[in-house]
Amino acid sequence: MKVLVVGLGSIALKHIAALRKIDFNVELYAIRSSLKADAKKGIINIFSFEDLDHIEIDFAIISNPTSVHKETIEHLIPKKIPLFIEKPLFSSLGNKAVLQKINSNNIITYVACNLRFLDCIKFAKKYIQGKRINEVNVYCGSYLPDWRPGIDYTTTYSANRKLGGGVHIDLIHEIDYTYWLFGKPQEVHKIFSNKSSLNIDAYDYANYMLGYTTFNANIVLNYFRRDPKRTLEIICDDHTLTIDILENTVYQNKEIIYTSKKTIIDTYEDQLRFFIHEVVAKDNKFNTANEAYEILEICLQND
Repeated sequence: MKVLVVGLGSIALKHIAALRKIDFNVELYAIRSSLKADAKKGIINIFSFEDLDHIEIDFAIISNPTSVHKETIEHLIPKKIPLFIEKPLFSSLGNKAVLQKINSNNIITYVACNLRFLDCIKFAKKYIQGKRINEVNVYCGSYLPDWRPGIDYTTTYSANRKLGGGVHIDLIHEIDYTYWLFGKPQEVHKIFSNKSSLNIDAYDYANYMLGYTTFNANIVLNYFRRDPKRTLEIICDDHTLTIDILENTVYQNKEIIYTSKKTIIDTYEDQLRFFIHEVVAKDNKFNTANEAYEILEICLQND
């Protein structure tokens, strides 16, 4: 298996580690922006997309900054290879022309939102089938400076609006799994701000209200909570289901009804296995670029 990786940041390294578990002999190629770029063990550096003309790549992982996803996808469309695109698809709307190019060229796409592969979320997906839901509350709060130890958080893309950062889009996972569990909402309202002591120019707080036919879903995201919390609460007619994502555990009225020892890091391997064996091999359409664009519209479109 030969795989191209575009962008070699922390998220790419997680995908690479997962790939090596799936295929120890995987051949990895990386597009590098500078001839002086450091060589990484087991990864072959290439310096232009034209170099790919002589390599039979099985698929590409796009994990560079969100702000350059559009440019990267346009470079790769002529190569006619499947695209595994790290979330979010783009940093802004107004890119439907790129979707049209993807569709007209029959490019296989998957936008990586790995929480869909977390056991407690998968359990909730099955559990709520046929249930009457009255309210949904989603919360994700953590402390941005703790995300990448040893790196000045103010220099990361998460903290910089021009690089496609901001909690509203960085934590699009929460919007994604809400969409996956409950479908497309009929209405969307939102508030974004950056008022906290982090002093970054990107949004550090986002609050969404998604309106469905019989219930509302509230989503709160922030970068400044010191004690991390990541939960999904589904209020049904006769009980409340609480999913603790960090613990991979599900509670019904405060009693544990499901738990898994797997962690979020395990989802990277599960996700890539699904992509390779289902999306690429069988053309099983799952969170395609088209679907991910709808989720991006929920995230970014004006009320």
